[in-house]
Amino acid sequence: MKSAQRCAWSGSDPQMIAYHDAEWGVPEHDSRALWEKLMLDGFQAGLSWSIILRKREAFREAFKGFDPVKVSKLTEADVTRLLTDPGIVRSRAKIVATIGNARAYLAMKAAGEDFATFVWTMAGGSAIQNTGPVPTSSALSEEMSKALKKRGFKFVGPVIVYAWLQATGLVNDHSPRCSRREPCKKLGAKKHELTR
Repeated sequence: MKSAQRCAWSGSDPQMIAYHDAEWGVPEHDSRALWEKLMLDGFQAGLSWSIILRKREAFREAFKGFDPVKVSKLTEADVTRLLTDPGIVRSRAKIVATIGNARAYLAMKAAGEDFATFVWTMAGGSAIQNTGPVPTSSALSEEMSKALKKRGFKFVGPVIVYAWLQATGLVNDHSPRCSRREPCKKLGAKKHELTR
């Protein structure tokens, strides 16, 4: 039986292959899940995704299931405790940013701005099908980075945001020969239902 064609970055690590085949590039429409993935991409800055993926469950435990309400209430004592947690990336700046980003997310919600609707509206409502070379950032990631920073988010530079857009299926960057490109394209054709 012929093995599935995959994007080269998935490599031979079974966890990375499973992530590629089941998650990466699948359009995400849930606000909380989009926020969680953005936080994890922020932790990835300067590191490889395989490190974050191996630590993802520990991150979820440390950050209370990435519930923005619970994360927003973390204190300086919690930051100190998290800096001793070997299961996560122990970066004070990234931990503090995640807490601040929970507050920024909740401020958007309080102002009537649904996070998923905000993101998908900026992307045009449905997934962007990239047919050219895969960039590290784009005009959209730069625009979205500025919009997120304006709302108080940290660790959301254009490169981090572009990786997040790829991971959450707002941009389909599966390679042309990858067996996941067409399924993700079909999923991405569906318009995001705007929440008002």
